Amino acid sequence: MNRRFPFFHFVQLRKRIAILSALPLLALQCVATPAAEPQTLVLNSASAPPFATDAGDGFLDIIIGEAFRRAGLGIKIVRLSGERGLKNANDGLEDGELARIAGMEKMYPNLVMVPGKVVDYHFVAFTRQAKLAGTGWDSLEPMSVGYLRGWKIYERSLKPATRTTVVDTPEQLFSILDKDRIDVALYERSLGMALIEKMGIKNVHVIEPAFTELEMFIYLHKKHADKVSAVASALHDLKAEGFYERACVKTFTPLAIPTDQCRTK
Repeated sequence: MNRRFPFFHFVQLRKRIAILSALPLLALQCVATPAAEPQTLVLNSASAPPFATDAGDGFLDIIIGEAFRRAGLGIKIVRLSGERGLKNANDGLEDGELARIAGMEKMYPNLVMVPGKVVDYHFVAFTRQAKLAGTGWDSLEPMSVGYLRGWKIYERSLKPATRTTVVDTPEQLFSILDKDRIDVALYERSLGMALIEKMGIKNVHVIEPAFTELEMFIYLHKKHADKVSAVASALHDLKAEGFYERACVKTFTPLAIPTDQCRTK
């Protein structure tokens, strides 16, 4: 005896067929939809080799790149002079500033410091003399001294009577030292050592000890204040895991530069 196929079962069968037909399309959509790209921040930097290089293999390139990656961020570093970089970052034209001394937020209130230093800078004198008359800022007063525009440590520390020449680039600084237009060039120790080698300048001495050693920090514009904690945490982890120290040894040892640049404490 013939029986009618129940209408309810017929409706359910049609629904199942529709679902099965849609599955391949859904799978293709899932494959075709790319993962969201991490937000990329643009940071200004006045650093040079061995801290930052065009190839992206400088010490700060490695450390900051990895810290941002772990914080779920991308990073692009642009080379700007010290003063211009700070102003641009404070105005929000770029997203932050790399490797600056503590306290910059007092002069540039839109910047927020990321806790945890990225490196130590040794602020030294380069001169053709084997030694200076002393080891403090007072010892520079009788001399003509050159330094880079925007390097606040020198603006704050040099005595008013010191004869100064302010230039825009490290190459200009060491060029006028090489031509005996200044007696002393003030710069960071490792940056200066690398640049002297690159420029082929001879008979220039690094005066030790440094006038001062200061920790350097990342600054972000206040619009990125919500990212400060994640970057700081990633930086802390790099030091705790030994990543920071390994990058330090890999970068500085081949250049015969002391690794005290990157002590973790």
